[in-house]
Amino acid sequence: MAAPPDVARPASLPRVVAASLIGTTIEWYDYFLYGSAAALVFGHVFFPKSDPLTGTLLSFLTYAIGFAARPLGALVFGHFGDRIGRKKLLVLSLLLMGGATTLIGCLPTYDQVGMAAPVMLTALRLVQGFALGGEWGGAVLLVSEHGDRRRRGFWASWPQGGAPAGNLLAAGVLSLMTAVQSDAAFLAWGWRVPFLLSAVLVMVGLWIRLAVDESPLFKAALAAAEQRAEQEKPPLVVVLRDHWRDVLVAMGARMAENISYYVMTTFVLAYAVGHAHQPKQTALNAVLIGSAIQFALIPLFGALSDRVGRKPVYLVGAVGVGLWSFVFFGMVDTKDFTSLVTAVTVGLFFHSMMYAPQAAFFSELFATRTRYSGASIGAQFSSVAAGAPAPLIATALLKDYGSATPIAVYVAIAAVITVLAVLCGRETRGADLTEADPARGDSVKAATTV
Repeated sequence: MAAPPDVARPASLPRVVAASLIGTTIEWYDYFLYGSAAALVFGHVFFPKSDPLTGTLLSFLTYAIGFAARPLGALVFGHFGDRIGRKKLLVLSLLLMGGATTLIGCLPTYDQVGMAAPVMLTALRLVQGFALGGEWGGAVLLVSEHGDRRRRGFWASWPQGGAPAGNLLAAGVLSLMTAVQSDAAFLAWGWRVPFLLSAVLVMVGLWIRLAVDESPLFKAALAAAEQRAEQEKPPLVVVLRDHWRDVLVAMGARMAENISYYVMTTFVLAYAVGHAHQPKQTALNAVLIGSAIQFALIPLFGALSDRVGRKPVYLVGAVGVGLWSFVFFGMVDTKDFTSLVTAVTVGLFFHSMMYAPQAAFFSELFATRTRYSGASIGAQFSSVAAGAPAPLIATALLKDYGSATPIAVYVAIAAVITVLAVLCGRETRGADLTEADPARGDSVKAATTV
């Protein structure tokens, strides 16, 4: 007798997890590399006419613009991912992200072509955002729909590990370049090397990603729809009609997770170097260590959510990061490396408690034929209000007040929003993804036997 579509063959699941993890690592490497370079390099290379803090502010503005394209990526990739499958869209997202990142490494500077340089930089950042808007939903769904419900939180958390792994890789390469080069050489050409490296990483990612199978759950749902021979409404219409509450829960849940992460891994680079007067490499190394520890924490908290539920783990993380924000900047200001590492690591500890169960939590909120759209819309539309302006707002608050206390208040407000959103959501641990609509109890298996 054939296995139900919610259970993958034992040999295939680790391969799918590895492919999703490696693919998301490469995509996040590309994305975070831009954020790190915006904090350390782009103000000098693309906005040299401004004072240092204004240059950093303008760099973060181009960084934030990339988030504006993520909802569009969520809509386009979500629609086609729910219509033709997860795998094809994941291959496309990897090609778009890698191509844009490689081209950034080839851009002329402001001194060479004037305003055309930041314009081209912004255009390529938009392509990055569009690609990432489609990547996340497909990667976590491919794993969630291959695995079983008892350990879904653990398995689905592995693609989430691509974020700290990508940040680790990006910060590591930048740290290496700053260690072996003078500041002048790094600003002249050394910063380009990590971007050009993306071309090699994308080839590796494609080779691995092309080898995995399409989600068995999606194939079963597609076959059921074809058997019914019904004219299906666009996934976006179904999501907004039947799952708008779940979309709002997902958007609210992302606020503290997204804002705290970009403040504590991207803005902290600019803050530690420009305000606390620490060397670039010291700041990068602190993010390196924190990201390495977070990579190990994510599957642990994913597994914990399988035991106690998605909501309890998520709530502790939101409360923790809101409180820790008031300690975080004081520790960075000590100019002590151990304190800086501790500040980043503890912040990422609490962030992991939100980020680890997020993949399974969001996947379990939506029906199979609208899951890519629903999860992507909930995750990416919130990023416009959360992660996009976070370094920009933090930099502006620091410039206006000369203190990090307003930034801590900003993170704490986001934590309150996330706590309220998660409390309003339903506990999804153990949800049956073979159901066409978990909220109504419609069954894919029942539909295929009609």
